[in-house]
Amino acid sequence: MKHRIVVLGAGYAGAIAAGRLAKRLHRDDALITLVNADPEFVERVRMHQLATGQDLRPRPLREVYAGTGVRVRQARVTAVDVDRKTVDLAGADTLDYDSLVYALGSTGTDHGVPGVTEYAHSVAGKQAAFRLRARLSELVSGASVVVVGGGLTGIEAATEIAETRPDLAVSIATRGGVGDWLSDKAQRHLRGALDRLGITVHERVDIARVESTGVVTDAGTEIPAQVTVWTAGFTVHPIAAASSLAVSDAGRIVVDGTMRSVSHPDVYAVGDAANAEGVGGKSLRMSCAAATPMAWQAADALAARLTGRTVPEAPIGYVSQCISLGRRDGIIQRVTPEDQPTSTVVTGRIAARIKELVCAGAAWSIAHPTVLLPSRRRRLAATGEVGTHPVAP
Repeated sequence: MKHRIVVLGAGYAGAIAAGRLAKRLHRDDALITLVNADPEFVERVRMHQLATGQDLRPRPLREVYAGTGVRVRQARVTAVDVDRKTVDLAGADTLDYDSLVYALGSTGTDHGVPGVTEYAHSVAGKQAAFRLRARLSELVSGASVVVVGGGLTGIEAATEIAETRPDLAVSIATRGGVGDWLSDKAQRHLRGALDRLGITVHERVDIARVESTGVVTDAGTEIPAQVTVWTAGFTVHPIAAASSLAVSDAGRIVVDGTMRSVSHPDVYAVGDAANAEGVGGKSLRMSCAAATPMAWQAADALAARLTGRTVPEAPIGYVSQCISLGRRDGIIQRVTPEDQPTSTVVTGRIAARIKELVCAGAAWSIAHPTVLLPSRRRRLAATGEVGTHPVAP
């Protein structure tokens, strides 16, 4: 019988891992099933574009994986039992597996702030972006929008909205400084872009609650807004923490350098769902930049173990941070492998074009998980290290 590999989630990490496994393993020996709630691959790094009225190219998963041997199952995961090696799906259906790749990703979090769920919008996913899109289309000239959060998501959301709707009064409210982790040159360019777009910045403020008419800081100051966009962080789905998997305090699955669970060797975790150490020993941040190499690492390690080959393992490091400031401006901040900014920065239209190429390349890699490098589908060993389900000789 074939070795059953189930991949949960078709974000960047899960989608690439499934396709790369199909390139590494012989179809007669491995059955790869990709489970995702949405029938399409969603370019999550473009949700701020979707929210402002731009249309994205549809990428149906069944078309992406046509002819690859990957079976696509559209379903919502409700539970994982890593001791029985089963995955429960909505509708009372269950999948059995021999090896599991967990890539359910993350979603927005309210950090316990009252009113976020009731009154705030987000760009954490496709449906959330569509809801924000509809709400923005209802706003009349002069209406105000406040984006809570001064990280990458908040900056991109605020600048995209301000550029698309220059008739709106857009502001950012953030606990720290907007872009304060960037180099001096990048920060100067960012400040200039925010000024050019007419975005008001409220720095070093904590939001105590969200109301229908805006937000209120912990100092009692009101920031009025017809629309509040909440981008203040992400959290993982609680499914892993509800299982017997070893997870971090944040609920991310603790993995070794090959993305293998430290508690269950037949489980791999990639993307936002995994707590993996990068270069320098710091946990990789939730990002597309980390998701892709994590997927490569996990797929190659699992395939190597199943086929009896040397398991590759190399620490994952960063190269750059890419920030769009609308469609015609951007920042490419070169960073060290430990994710610390360097003095090398590209800004303006060139940076915007580079960012577009990066985003397009990330989506392209879903259908080209080995980046066009030669690949050979290898036969599995008679008995695999991972899992006990027999495989064809």
